[in-house]
Amino acid sequence: MLDGRRKSIQSMAERLPDGNEQNLQQFVNQSTWDPVPVRRRIAERMVPQIGPDAWAVDDVSFPKDGKMSVAVARQYCGALGKQANCQVAVSVHAVSDTASCPLQWRLFVPREWAHDAPRRQRTGIPQEVGHREKWRLALDTFDELAGWGLVPPVVVADAGYGQNADFRDGLSERGIGYVVAVRSDVTVHPHDAQPTAPAWSDNGRKPQPRYRHKPSSVAALAAGHGRQAFIEVTWREGSRGPMRSRFLALRVRPAGVRASRLAQAAATAQHGYWDGVLPEVTLLAEWPEDAQEPTDYWLSSLPAGSPPAPRRPNWSTWPRSAGASSTTTGNSNTASAWTTSRDVPGPGSITTSPWPPPPSPHRTAPGPKSRYSGLSLYQILDAIQDLLNCWTGTCTTCHRPLPRTSTTSQNPRARAT
Repeated sequence: MLDGRRKSIQSMAERLPDGNEQNLQQFVNQSTWDPVPVRRRIAERMVPQIGPDAWAVDDVSFPKDGKMSVAVARQYCGALGKQANCQVAVSVHAVSDTASCPLQWRLFVPREWAHDAPRRQRTGIPQEVGHREKWRLALDTFDELAGWGLVPPVVVADAGYGQNADFRDGLSERGIGYVVAVRSDVTVHPHDAQPTAPAWSDNGRKPQPRYRHKPSSVAALAAGHGRQAFIEVTWREGSRGPMRSRFLALRVRPAGVRASRLAQAAATAQHGYWDGVLPEVTLLAEWPEDAQEPTDYWLSSLPAGSPPAPRRPNWSTWPRSAGASSTTTGNSNTASAWTTSRDVPGPGSITTSPWPPPPSPHRTAPGPKSRYSGLSLYQILDAIQDLLNCWTGTCTTCHRPLPRTSTTSQNPRARAT
């Protein structure tokens, strides 16, 4: 697995003197060995090494041509950026500014597979495994990782997850802070809005407290403050220079029928009654300098003015010679190659808050950044492999001897750059 650039079944079989692609394919995709202990070992080892600032929830898609790969269906494929025939897995990654690593993932089983007995039997899907929403799969993954003793510093996700009030509520129930993207049509109340109840005339049902003013969308709320209310923030040094934009932070209370029902259920379970008050969160809006209106929005449950301290990697403890194994396969056709989830129920005026994060403490690079900055772990391993091959004097493409100059032969760093 350490040799060669590609780690697919076909490429690895070709590099073996007695390689049998069919046998290797069967071993990876159809054997009964349990992959969970391997994933747990990887997660337990990599989290301390990366020192993640957050855990990222996202979809990983695998385009397919046929219809017999386990849980394949026509759905949105992130790898292609459009609707296509593919598999989709819900993944949780530990991420920082310099590295990322998948901790666990679960295969999404579309509804059409729930009662398709022939395909389920042929691909080996257990009878108790059925369709389960992606946001539930993500929460199941957090529960599993918690059982391994791994807890996220904060969870980040795109609008595919952040838009779902049940997902946000599930994170709050687990005591997990989040910063999730939402669409511009999400409705909210100002943080200081108060629910009221009309006087009861002792006839009929007693009126319940609720917000009497119609909520506004996050787009209207942010745009109503005007461009002058947005503050320019630089959050990191990118490959093309400092990454900066203009942001506005507001304390708000998410509205909507679903959000209200969840808040009522949580308050009733805890206190025995609901006073009609919705939970307070932070709305973060971005309005780039060259845009005509705000473009992106996030909701955060982190306390105002106290973001979590970033956990930076301790590179002094990084192993000097580390091998990497890929735990995903590019041609998985049976359910044994995945961790699938069982089909069981899941659990007035507006003021701006002080802008929480000061400019990023990252030091500015003294010169142009290396072209290797921002690479994933596997890309770094590939780059190191190229570098080692160059040191041996052989081109990785044509395998011909490379010309050496006195500068490169005496200065490996110059050759690497």
